[in-house]
Amino acid sequence: MRIAIVGGGPGGLYFAALAKQLDPSREVTVWERNAADDTFGFGVVFSDETLEGIANADPTVFSSMEREFARWSDIDVHYRGTTQTSSGHGFAAIARKRLLEILQRRCHDLGVDVRFRTEAPDVEQLTADYDLVIAADGVNSAIRKRFEQVFRPSLDVRQCHYMWLATDRVLEAFTFLVEETEFGPVQVHAYPFSADRSTFIVELNDQTWRAAGFTDGAFGPGVSDTASVERCRELLRGFLGDAELLTNNSKWLRFTTVRNKTWRHGNVVLLGDAAHTAHFSIGSGTKLAMEDALALAAALEATPGDLAAALEHYETERRPVVESTQRAAQASLEWFETIDHVVGQAPPQFAFNLLTRSRRVTYDNLRLRDPAYIRSVDRWFSTHSPGGRDDGTPPLFQPLVLAGRHLRNRIVAAPIATYSAVDGIPGEAELLHLSGKALGGAGLVLTGMTAVTAHGRVTPACPGLYTDEQATAWRRITNAVHAHTGALIGVQLSHSGRKGSTTVPDAAPLGPALAANGWRTVAPSALAYGDLPVPHELTETELQALIEDFAAAARRADEAGFDVLELQAGHGFLLSTFLSPLTNHRTDGYGGTLENRLRFPLAVVAAVHAVWPHYKPLLVRLSAVDWAEGGTTIEDSVRIAAALAERGVDAIDVSSGEVVAHEQPAYGRSYQTPFAERIRADVGVPAIAVGGISTCDDANSIVLAGRADLVGIGRAQLHDPSWALHAAAELGYSGPGAYWPPIQAGGEAKPPSGGRARPLLTLRADEPSPARSRWTPVPAGTPNRSL
Repeated sequence: MRIAIVGGGPGGLYFAALAKQLDPSREVTVWERNAADDTFGFGVVFSDETLEGIANADPTVFSSMEREFARWSDIDVHYRGTTQTSSGHGFAAIARKRLLEILQRRCHDLGVDVRFRTEAPDVEQLTADYDLVIAADGVNSAIRKRFEQVFRPSLDVRQCHYMWLATDRVLEAFTFLVEETEFGPVQVHAYPFSADRSTFIVELNDQTWRAAGFTDGAFGPGVSDTASVERCRELLRGFLGDAELLTNNSKWLRFTTVRNKTWRHGNVVLLGDAAHTAHFSIGSGTKLAMEDALALAAALEATPGDLAAALEHYETERRPVVESTQRAAQASLEWFETIDHVVGQAPPQFAFNLLTRSRRVTYDNLRLRDPAYIRSVDRWFSTHSPGGRDDGTPPLFQPLVLAGRHLRNRIVAAPIATYSAVDGIPGEAELLHLSGKALGGAGLVLTGMTAVTAHGRVTPACPGLYTDEQATAWRRITNAVHAHTGALIGVQLSHSGRKGSTTVPDAAPLGPALAANGWRTVAPSALAYGDLPVPHELTETELQALIEDFAAAARRADEAGFDVLELQAGHGFLLSTFLSPLTNHRTDGYGGTLENRLRFPLAVVAAVHAVWPHYKPLLVRLSAVDWAEGGTTIEDSVRIAAALAERGVDAIDVSSGEVVAHEQPAYGRSYQTPFAERIRADVGVPAIAVGGISTCDDANSIVLAGRADLVGIGRAQLHDPSWALHAAAELGYSGPGAYWPPIQAGGEAKPPSGGRARPLLTLRADEPSPARSRWTPVPAGTPNRSL
């Protein structure tokens, strides 16, 4: 087999070595345009997981790398004059130049033909002359460009500016530094990689970068922007002291996230940065490239003689891993891009927020790695939460006071429609559903969408609060919840707008329009939602009547015994369609600018606020973004939330989307939480995070990091109505934040499980790992060690 590799970086060289090692009869040729001793960058970092794979695949390479490693397990967060340290993470770093030398030597010893200072032949010639062509030619891959209609790359250039540097200050741990300057926050990602050097990446968001006077310059290959380097040294002098900043082709860059629809085309396959990139804040592109190389070599080994099957195997096995890494990297880079919105948090919370920014590291993960660290952050949270319990109570089960109501924990049973009402009157299904969630331990239970008029229902089976009979039926439900559980119960008042007069949905979120007995739908503008009928455009007289309908429903909600009232101003229902520029095309005082689009929703809030008791919380649910071009942005929603808070709204329930049928949401785990964090940080109003939150680990992380004050659990509580109580049991918590009603008290202890007791078969217990591990260089010639 003849293999051509374009690109002599770590990924290309490692694959060459593995391919030749597995089958010495293979003819492997590597083309590298730079000289053997040319290298850009400083240190590269690996996780223990990746190193285990390298050790198993090629012990010779691993042994050579291991002798050069700087090793440590701590992460230090330097912020506002403090250093917060979390341990147990496990890192190893090596100088990029030494790594290349090791891989070059390994290729030489195995008989790989590596051609430095040599441009590769045209890819058309390579594909004709070789059985397999590896495109390991980096983020600006020429081979990917040649076949872009097949690979279909997406190149997402981000807005932060960063610069790769090194320092002669030898750091002891992975180090995050956030320096607040007069221009804005400057962040540093740094780690040691040798006995006398540390990688030092300076990053600024675009606003700070421009305010600090930085500009892009024209610098040739290998030429560093020394003026900017000196400016960085001035900004970071408090941390660097007398240490120097060292350069190597160092200039301002903006990170490009590379994705491809496919990584293979005929006998050509992409590897490393040519196929994908992940932001440096969660790891190393070198790590990913070497993992690719290992996976591709393994795929060739698993399917001998069938190249097409091997390349398919490689991509099928590798793509989920890469995409998971890219999702974490995306969350991390977006956190750093918007870091100015969380600067201001107290150091313990800020550090925890930073550590968990990618959603890959979580509360439980950190508790397992460094229990003492989590105990210290928990103590901080409890002492800085009004009424907090300083008794080991996890953040999720700390109390919260909204308006005059006391929530026993931070868990909200999110609004779920049951489609079981008759003439708007809730019945047994609503009683069972809501009382079940309350018995299951949630601090607050919210009804599904409850209409303020008969024509404000989504379907004929939706409940309402537009008659006294409905209020009486709701009173039966609130009485039951109050009598048998410790939960608060709230109602979500809604008007369906243009999404009304539909059948009860089956699998889809919304059913088709009613064929018979339907009613005329209304909206700010005569714009249909998907295939539904065009709605009637509301007149100003009709708007005033609707304001009164909302107020009347709020009065009935109080009479019905609800503790909390939430106005539905998201998901494309009536109030939401006034807010979005995609659904509000009015030319009067209720359309056009955001201030005008807010007029009707704010009038509704004012009317409801006037009749709703001040000691009962008033919430509003928003769609923070429309997930469609030209729609509501998070910046818009910050302004909307600020206007709502000014008018007495106690908390914002932050959702997103469902406003237009052509939306393209980026679904994922906790995918809407960053919107809640942004609104909470910028407006200073309590926020509820919802969407893709299913585990108590994620919920705990969200609350402790200050991303939200409450978490809304939807689908997970449909799967497990006692989600909250089971979360408490999983966390080992049994205090007042997790109330087991007397009829369920026997379930507080976990039931016995299968299995058997295991005998002791060792003379001595394993030595515990040190709680802290930091990089401490030792004299040359001595094997590396860490303390």
